[in-house]
Amino acid sequence: MLKGIHPLLGPDLLHALKTMGHGDDIVIADANFPAGSMGPPVIRADGVSATDMAAAILSHMPLDTFVPETAWRMEVVGDPGAVPEVCAEFQQIVSKRAGDFRIVPVERFAFYAMARKAAYIVATTEFRLYGNLILKKGVVHPHEVEPSR
Repeated sequence: MLKGIHPLLGPDLLHALKTMGHGDDIVIADANFPAGSMGPPVIRADGVSATDMAAAILSHMPLDTFVPETAWRMEVVGDPGAVPEVCAEFQQIVSKRAGDFRIVPVERFAFYAMARKAAYIVATTEFRLYGNLILKKGVVHPHEVEPSR
C-alpha cells in the first residue's frame, strides 16, 4: 500500500497510467468485452466493477480539456437512446471526479474500433451489460505534482 494511491490501482495499472501521455485513451471494459482480441495490452481487474475502476482511475488521471469529446460509452444495440444504469453511474463518476465532461454514446463497432487504438484496456468483472467506458488522458499541470517538502 501507498499513501494517496487508490487501493484498486495495482502495480500494472499504476505503471500503465504513468506511461500514458496526453491524448492517450484507456478502456474500462466489462466482463463481456472482447478485451483479449482488441490489440492493446490488457490489465486484469478481476473482482472489480467498471464503475469502481472508473472512480479509481479518475482519482489520479485528468481528462483531456483540449478536445470536444474525452469520454465515451457503448450505445445499446437496437436502442441507441437508452442509458443503462451503469452508464448513468459512469456519468456521475466523471462529473464528480473529473468535472463538466459529457460521456458520448458510440455505436458498438465504432466503440470497438476506438478500443483497438487505446493505450490499454482494463478488463473488469462488471456484469452489467454496456459497462464499457473509454477515457482520454489530459494534462497534469506542474502544481499538481510538486513534491511536498
